[in-house]
Amino acid sequence: MFVTPAYAQAQGATGVESLSYFLPIILIMIVFYFLLFRPQQKKAKEHKDMVEAVKRGDQVVTAGGIVGKVIKVGEEGRITVEIAPNVKVEVLRGTLADVLSKPVPADADKGGKRKDAKAAPDKPQEQGPTPSDTNPNANP
Repeated sequence: MFVTPAYAQAQGATGVESLSYFLPIILIMIVFYFLLFRPQQKKAKEHKDMVEAVKRGDQVVTAGGIVGKVIKVGEEGRITVEIAPNVKVEVLRGTLADVLSKPVPADADKGGKRKDAKAAPDKPQEQGPTPSDTNPNANP
């Protein structure tokens, strides 16, 4: 009398409906992959290649911010860097943050002038009037 019959509930979401619930999450994961993970992996690979290509004479920056010139590339990932005249520091290859410049051979800079440098004028340029020349109330 007091007991009512229990009816079976409707089944859970079908295959198409459950896919529609997960579709936004899948799309967000795809966007994250192309906007975050992939560029970071590419940057890490470029940095690894740059560090492996360091050779004697390169100007480098360590992760600690020390700038110096590579004097010796040793085994076991050690590099000797000259940070001041007669001051050499041995650092690990993995601590290099950047390679600033490559060395320029001496014969590439013939004549001591660069092609992009402007020629010095033959006569000095005249300067404009000074503030005391333009102000009649100024004390001489």
